[in-house]
Amino acid sequence: MVRYVYDFTEGGRDMADLLGGKGANLAEMTGLGLPVPPGFIVTTAACRAFLTTGAEPDGMSQEVSRHLSVLEAAAGRGLGQPDDPLLLSVRSGARFSMPGMMETVLDIGLNDASVLGLAKASGNERFAWDSYRRLVQMFGSTVMGVDADLFEQAMTRLKERRGTPDDLRLDASDLAELVETYKNLIRVVTGDYFPQSPAEQLRRAVLAVFRSWNGERARLYRRREHIPDDLGTAVSVQRMVFGNLGPDSGSGVAFTRDPATGRSGLYGDYLSNAQGEDVVAGIRNTVPLAELERLDAASYQQLRDHMRTLENHYRDLCDIEFTIERGKLWMLQTRVGKRTAEAAFAIAAELVDEGLITPAEGLSRVGGEGLARLMFPRFDTDATGDPLAHGLPASPGAAVGAAVFDSTEAVRRAGAGEKVVLVRQETTPDDLPGMVAAQAVLTSRGGKTSHAAVVARGMGKVCVCGAEELVVDAEARRFTTRDGTVVEEGTVVSVDGSTGAVYPGAAPLVDSAVMRYLETGDRGERSAQVVDAVARALQQADGTRRLEVRANADTPEDAARARRFGAQGVGLCRTEHMFLGERRKLVEQMILADDSARRERALDALLPLQRQDFVGILEAMDGLPVTIRLLDPPLHEFLPDRTELAVRIATAEGHGDRPDPHDTELLDAVNRMHEENPMLGLRGVRLGLVVPGLVAMQVRAIAEAVVERTRAGGSPEAEIMVPLVGAVEELRIEREEVERVLAEVSAESGVPVTCPVGTMIELPRAALTAGRIAEQAEFFSFGTNDLTQTTWGFSRDDVEAAFFSAYLDKGVFAASPFETIDREGVGRLVGIAVAEGRAARPDLAIGVCGEHGGDPESVHFFHAAGLDYVSCSPFRVPVARLEAGRAALSETGVSDSR
Repeated sequence: MVRYVYDFTEGGRDMADLLGGKGANLAEMTGLGLPVPPGFIVTTAACRAFLTTGAEPDGMSQEVSRHLSVLEAAAGRGLGQPDDPLLLSVRSGARFSMPGMMETVLDIGLNDASVLGLAKASGNERFAWDSYRRLVQMFGSTVMGVDADLFEQAMTRLKERRGTPDDLRLDASDLAELVETYKNLIRVVTGDYFPQSPAEQLRRAVLAVFRSWNGERARLYRRREHIPDDLGTAVSVQRMVFGNLGPDSGSGVAFTRDPATGRSGLYGDYLSNAQGEDVVAGIRNTVPLAELERLDAASYQQLRDHMRTLENHYRDLCDIEFTIERGKLWMLQTRVGKRTAEAAFAIAAELVDEGLITPAEGLSRVGGEGLARLMFPRFDTDATGDPLAHGLPASPGAAVGAAVFDSTEAVRRAGAGEKVVLVRQETTPDDLPGMVAAQAVLTSRGGKTSHAAVVARGMGKVCVCGAEELVVDAEARRFTTRDGTVVEEGTVVSVDGSTGAVYPGAAPLVDSAVMRYLETGDRGERSAQVVDAVARALQQADGTRRLEVRANADTPEDAARARRFGAQGVGLCRTEHMFLGERRKLVEQMILADDSARRERALDALLPLQRQDFVGILEAMDGLPVTIRLLDPPLHEFLPDRTELAVRIATAEGHGDRPDPHDTELLDAVNRMHEENPMLGLRGVRLGLVVPGLVAMQVRAIAEAVVERTRAGGSPEAEIMVPLVGAVEELRIEREEVERVLAEVSAESGVPVTCPVGTMIELPRAALTAGRIAEQAEFFSFGTNDLTQTTWGFSRDDVEAAFFSAYLDKGVFAASPFETIDREGVGRLVGIAVAEGRAARPDLAIGVCGEHGGDPESVHFFHAAGLDYVSCSPFRVPVARLEAGRAALSETGVSDSR
C-alpha cells in the first residue's frame, strides 16, 4: 500500500523527491535536534495522484488523521478546540525551490469559538483576532478563490476610517470587525461560507496547495527554471508558532553568508511582532538581523549557533526562516540559498579553503551560465528608467551607442571614434562590417538563432533580436516604439543583451573584472575575490575535463582572443566570411564568368587573399588544430539583393536612361540562381562539385599557408572540412580533389603538406549513414545548427519569432532546440553517428561546432556521447571549459547534490 504521510521525525534531506525540499529539510533539522515546531508531510506522490484523478488518493485522509492525532497528543491540545486551540500552518514544498509560486495557509483551526479560547489562553485579545483575520484572508483567496485585492481594499478602508496607515494600530475590536467583513466578502463572492470546522479547513487547505502546483505563476516559473511539470508538490503541516504576540516576538529571514557577494557573516532581516509572511510581503520596514542582538541577545546567539550548525551540516550557504515566540526561538525552514553568480564562485572557493568541500565539489557548485553573466558588462539597473522596448536577449552584455540604420553609417561613425548600435529589421551577411563596428545589434525581427544573434554571439557582441514593438524605418533612419516615441539616427540608446531591454539614453555600465582577467590575466584589486574564485574554478575544470574546447574563429584576431581564453584550437573557420567586403567583387566575377578563363582569373585573385587569412589564423593557433570549412553558403548571398537590383534598373528605365550593364548582368545571374529554399539548395559540398576550380583554390590557399608557416618555423595543423555532405560519394569525389591539390603543393614547395580531411554532420542522412561516410572522413564535426533545422523541419531564421513562445508556453519543448540540444531527436542522431562512425573508423576524431558547443547543458550531453571536443564562440570558451570539467565529474561520482 502506498504511504502518503510522514512525520518530521521519519524523514531527511535525502527524501526531497518524496517529501519536497521544505519537508525534507524540516525533517533534517528535526534530526539535528534544532527547535523545529513538530508536524508531518503529505507527499508529492499524493499530489500527483490528486492532480491525475481530481480526488484525494485512497487512504490519504486516514493517514492525515492519524498523524494529526499524534501531533495533538504531543501538544496536549486539539486542533481548533474551543479553549487553548492547537493551530496549524499548511505550506507547499516542491522538490526544487519555487519561492512564492505556490500557496500557504496559516492559523488553520481558528473559528468563531476557538478565537475566543486563543485570546484567553494567550492573554492577548488583539493577537487572537489578528490571527483569525489572517486565516480568513488567506483561506478566502487561496482556497476559495476570492481576489486577494478585495481583502486588501477592505483593510485599507478600515485603516482610513481609523486614521492610521499601520495595521498594528488596529485594536482587537477593529480586527474582529474586519473578520466579519472578510467572511461576508467570501459569502458574497462565492455564495459559500467560511468553514467553521477545523478538519474541513485542513483538508481543503492541503488540496488547495496541491492545486497551486498548476497555477499560472507556478507553471511560468517552472518553464523559466526548466523544472519538470510532473513532479508535484509536498505539503508541510506544522504546529503554529507566533511571532505576532507582542514586542518579545517576531519573525525573520537569515542567510549564513551574503547571497549577493558570498562574504561570510550573518545577513538578513527581522521584524518584531510579526508573522513570517509580513517579512516577505514587505508591509512594514524590517531591521537588519544584527539589530536582533540588541532586542533579544539570547535568541540572537542561539540563532548564530543554529546557523553555524546548518552551514557545517549542509556545507553551503543556508537560507533560514525563523520565529521568536515570547523569547523562544523556533526554526521554521532552511534550504540551500539562492545566490548571484558572483556569490556562487566566491562561496565555492571559500568552502574549499575552509575544508568543508573538496575542490571537485567546489567545481560542481558553479556553472557556465553564471560565468557568462560575470564576463559581460551590465547596466546599473538602479539607475535605468523605463525601457523603450523588449526583445529576445540573444547575446548577453550591455552596450551604449548612437542608433544607426545601415552598415556603412556604422562603419563611418565607428571609424570617427563614435560608439554605435546597429538597428535593422533583420541583418544579412552584408551587415557584417557594421556589426563588427557596432557596440550592439538590435533587430525588430528574428530569434535567438537568427543571423544577427549567431554572428553577434560569435563576436561577443551584445544583441537583442525580435523587438517587435519597434517599427524600423531604415530609409527614414529612425525607429518608432509602440507608444509613439520616435528615435532618430544618432540618438543614444542602451541595449541589454542579458534581459532584452532597450533603454533611452546612456544607461550607466558596470565593468566586468572577470573579463579583464580572462583577456589580460590582470586580477586587479576590485572584485579580486570573485576573479580569484573564477580562476580557481577554471583551473580545476581544466584538470578534470576530458573534452577539449576549441573555438569558432574566422580571423586571426578571433583566433588569438580564443587562445587567450583557453581554446585548444579552432574547431570551425568559416571561409565565406573572408569573401565579404571588397572581396565580394571578386566573388561576383567568379559567379558571372561565362568561360573558364574568366573564372580562373577571379579565383586567382582570391587565392592570395585567402592564403594570408589562413596564415594569420594558423600563426595565432600555432601548434594547435585549425579546422577550415570549405565554402558553405549559396553563392547568391554574395550578390546584391534581387529587389534592389530590379528597382535600380526600373528607375533608370523610368527616367529614359540605359540601365548599368553590370546591374543587368547581376540581375540575370540572381534570377538564374534564385532558389525557393536556398538553405537546402546549391550550397556546401554541392558547390564544390558543380563550380569548377572553387575547391582547388581554397585547398591551395590552405596548403600554401601551411607551407609558409612551416618555412617560418611554425607548427601549422590545418584540417579541411567539407560541409553539408549527405552521401559518401559526395565526400569521396571532393576528397580526391583535395588530396590532388595537397600533393601538387607538396611537390611544388618541397614541404610535405598533410591535412586531415573530414566532414560536417549536419543532415539526418549523414548521421544515419555515418558508417559509410567515415570510410572517407578522418574526422566528424557536428553542425548542430543545420542538423537541428533539418531534423525538426524548422527554418531557424523564422520560427523562433513566429511560434516558439507558444511552443514553450504549451510545453512542446522546455527550451529552444537551437539553444539546448534536443536529446531525443537530434541527440539520438548524434549518438548513431558516433557509434557507427567509430565502428567503421575507431580512431575517428569527433567534435561539434554548432551553437550548442557553448551551451552548458549541451556540453554535458556531448561529453556523455563520447565526443572529443566542443567548439564555440571565443567568448563562450571559458564557459565550455568550466562545463566540460563539471561534466567529467559525473564519471567520478561528484555532483552538486545539495
